[in-house]
Amino acid sequence: MGDFRKLVAWQEARRLTLLSRDAILTLPPLEVFALGAQWRRAAYSVSLNIAEGASQSSSRQFKRYLEIAKGSLDELQAVLELAEAHGYLSGRRLSELRDARTHCVRLVMALIRSLS
Repeated sequence: MGDFRKLVAWQEARRLTLLSRDAILTLPPLEVFALGAQWRRAAYSVSLNIAEGASQSSSRQFKRYLEIAKGSLDELQAVLELAEAHGYLSGRRLSELRDARTHCVRLVMALIRSLS
């Protein structure tokens, strides 16, 4: 499929990971090893699955990795909902994370459709 770094979906997933890292650092100590660790894994999973999928030899295999990335994006939605409900995130930071996640979902879904 080519160089994953040229994929806009990967570039946006990378951006989402960086935004997530900054937000995770603001979590209270109680949540660092629970919500924070799960959040980090889900965020990393998106960009890593896009990268790994792009290296596959068939469109079908790439699509499967993109579906896993989409699942991680759904998990990130749940994480953001929980973080908001507990009062750990609000305002501009929450809005920026939600927007980045939504944009990432659109890009991953467009890639999936292009491979179908």
